[in-house]
Amino acid sequence: MTTMSTPLPLAGSGSVIPTPALSSERSSIRKLSRIVLHSLFVVSCLLVLLFLAFHAYVAWALSHPVVITLGSNPMLAKNLIYSEVTFASADERSTVEGWWIPADQSRRTIILSHGYGANREESWVPMYDLADLLHGLKYNVLMFDYGFASKSHATPATGGLIESKQLLGAINYARQQGSVELIVWGFSMGAGTALQAGLQGAPVDAMILDSTFIPDEDTIYHNMRNYVDLPKYPSVSLIRWFFPLVSGTRLEQIPSAQVQEKAYDFPILLIHGTADDKAPVYLSENVAKAQTNLLSQLWIVPDAIHEMIYRTHTDEYVQRTTSFLEHVHTRVLAKIQTGEPAQV
Repeated sequence: MTTMSTPLPLAGSGSVIPTPALSSERSSIRKLSRIVLHSLFVVSCLLVLLFLAFHAYVAWALSHPVVITLGSNPMLAKNLIYSEVTFASADERSTVEGWWIPADQSRRTIILSHGYGANREESWVPMYDLADLLHGLKYNVLMFDYGFASKSHATPATGGLIESKQLLGAINYARQQGSVELIVWGFSMGAGTALQAGLQGAPVDAMILDSTFIPDEDTIYHNMRNYVDLPKYPSVSLIRWFFPLVSGTRLEQIPSAQVQEKAYDFPILLIHGTADDKAPVYLSENVAKAQTNLLSQLWIVPDAIHEMIYRTHTDEYVQRTTSFLEHVHTRVLAKIQTGEPAQV
């Protein structure tokens, strides 16, 4: 009886008999590949989420700046008699709080418009020194908090949209106190807000604007780059998308181009430093180029930084601003004498 056996494969025939060890190795490789792919996917998703979360936080921080509480008052700081005042914004959607510092029976008033991330005190200007100077020149002074600085009537920061209505409310309040001559003196975003109020027909006789900041894609990115180096796109686009979700307003609503192109019917003194790393100097230059009023002026200060020009160039700052105020006062008196209607 013949015994049958399975022939063994010949060497070099190309046939490989899988072994349990080889199959197990291939299975392990496939399993490891799946784990690596899944890990890469998870890490990628986390990085995208972190990227989105960062920009959502930037948008939230822009609309909810941290502002310290008031630390003093005009009497304690400069021995100035004052009264606590409240008034409605022009659209009556918010309540504004401030200090009214009277100067005897004066009918001349200056409203101080503080910047972003500060309150009415804005110590680095320094605002109390300025209020004391103006009071000595026989101006009533109105100092107030924008909504983002209010502790009892808080509103988001909106780059001047809501704030311009609050400034118009301050202007209306000052006019109701009998102010015949009225000037707005703004700093940083408070200066940009003043220009936005001017677009809405603010009844003022002049403005002094120091370190004017106007939010748009370029200036927002300019400030971001001071803290983190990110590409302009999609960063600015993402902030623009998140901003209305956290503030209730859209960045596109801010009339940044219009305020730089408008020829206002009142004189403006623009002050800006070339070393300003928050508000590019071209903002004030653009506004100045559009002005046609003969009293309007532009003072560019070499190497000066944001909102610090009063401190670093005090004598010249006082000389230029008080000279401008005197010219405005002469103009207002001339209008009254010729019977021209006062700003109302």
